[in-house]
Amino acid sequence: MQDRGTPLHVAVIMDGNGRWAKKRLLPRTVGHGAGMKAMIALAKRAKERGVKYFTVYALSSENLSRPKDELEGLFNLIREYFTKNLKELYESNSAVKIIGDISALPQDCAAVLEDSQKNSPKDADFTIIFAVNYGSRPEIIRAVNTAVERGEKVDVNSFSSLLYTDGVPDPDLVIRTGGEVRLSNFLLWQAAYAELYFTDVLFPDFTPKKLDKALDEYARRDRRFGKIKTI
Repeated sequence: MQDRGTPLHVAVIMDGNGRWAKKRLLPRTVGHGAGMKAMIALAKRAKERGVKYFTVYALSSENLSRPKDELEGLFNLIREYFTKNLKELYESNSAVKIIGDISALPQDCAAVLEDSQKNSPKDADFTIIFAVNYGSRPEIIRAVNTAVERGEKVDVNSFSSLLYTDGVPDPDLVIRTGGEVRLSNFLLWQAAYAELYFTDVLFPDFTPKKLDKALDEYARRDRRFGKIKTI
């Protein structure tokens, strides 16, 4: 059940998988696998807490420059996740949405992502949004070019409709794990008024209880959206 102190939309920058593996003298791909398990647990907890949209920064556009073996490991995780978890997601009335330029991915990965979105329940009560080959600046440029090609003059609302996140409310809370304190080209337009929560915890160790802590911190904040606080 959602209450007034629960964010409608939570977005997570899942940072620290590689460092988590390095600390254990393991390959980075093992860290990404551990991060995938953590993400699944967090999505379930977010839904239990009444969150309706849960966005995860799965693969940035900059990440495509990483070593070939690491990228192939990430692509395999995508294949594995959507093979094993879609049935359970759909049966729990959860939908999948993909944001980002997936045309640069291996063809089978792109097809899996497209199908997962296309086959999702239409009236889902929870949506998990995967940002894959996503970068906010390219997204904004893409939206500008679309408006120019159409000969349209845009305002805030019409411009938002040109973004990958069309139809999704802006995030109320953005969480970044791993100790870095920046957005790293993630939802720059959409997160204009989001509450930000940073933690040193590496993502595979960011448990549902730690998500609860972030949600409880969010509930204590006073969101004024530029307005003067009234007593």
